[in-house]
Amino acid sequence: MATFSSVTRPHVLSALAEHDDRGPVAFLKLYGFTPTPGVTLTYSGTTYDATAILAVAHRYATGRAALPEEMADGKVAVGALLRKRGFEIIGGFDTTAPSRRAPQRAAAAPRTRRAQEPEKPTPVCPTCFMALPATGTCDSCG
Repeated sequence: MATFSSVTRPHVLSALAEHDDRGPVAFLKLYGFTPTPGVTLTYSGTTYDATAILAVAHRYATGRAALPEEMADGKVAVGALLRKRGFEIIGGFDTTAPSRRAPQRAAAAPRTRRAQEPEKPTPVCPTCFMALPATGTCDSCG
């Protein structure tokens, strides 16, 4: 079974470019896919078969395209994988997986900052003009 953790956004973009170069019918035929209804990727106003695009992106990432059998029967959450990489997916929602969205919390009241106190000038010995230690007595002049 193919794993898709190595597939990144640039790999998907390479698969989209190959799809555009070959055309949809030749692209699907080359990799042994048939159109997958209900799961589409939309990019720059063009609609693509999300399953085939992800399989070919796997090829760009690993050197081996995922087979149609590996992608079939919901074994791979195509929509979720492509959404994580920043693509717009129509359909293909995984309704069996629990929601991973964090619960919404009420907005906290804005904190007010206390005004910073200005720095106090360092006390200086009037005779030698050296900074006085915490005792207030100059170490040099005594």
